[in-house]
Amino acid sequence: MNRLKKTNSCSEPTPTSTGWSKFAEIKDLIDKEEFSLRKRLPRKLPKRKNDVYVSRRTNFKQQLERCHKLMNSGNEVYIHGLGAAINRAVNLALEVKKSSIGNVETETQTSTVELVDDLEPETDEHEPEIFIRNNSAVHIKVFKVTGTSVEPEQIQLT
Repeated sequence: MNRLKKTNSCSEPTPTSTGWSKFAEIKDLIDKEEFSLRKRLPRKLPKRKNDVYVSRRTNFKQQLERCHKLMNSGNEVYIHGLGAAINRAVNLALEVKKSSIGNVETETQTSTVELVDDLEPETDEHEPEIFIRNNSAVHIKVFKVTGTSVEPEQIQLT
């Protein structure tokens, strides 16, 4: 099984990168219906009760209500967004901060997540392949501040 890996950190390979020719070749094979592309789910951190994973498809109002419920029952909420959902995750955190009662602060951390795509051949002429790509992620801690000088904890990603 071949293992393809992009060498740059952008969402698309550049023409000068070593992965460009393989990426273009794979895109052509998918277009010719010789391969089908199956995107694996991203690896998630261990889920805690106060974690909220944001996607483009989830209902914003329901996630906002869930965050308020978690803030009312505890002192902090962790909001996670990946790729195109980063903007939505930031908006959710700002909306929670804006509409919360009391002094609420945010702490943001960014990371790069490795995503895996499976290229499954439609015929027996080709072998299955794996394409690895990188995507940006954001992890936002929304927490209540009690007192005047409180140092926020670092978000643990491991």
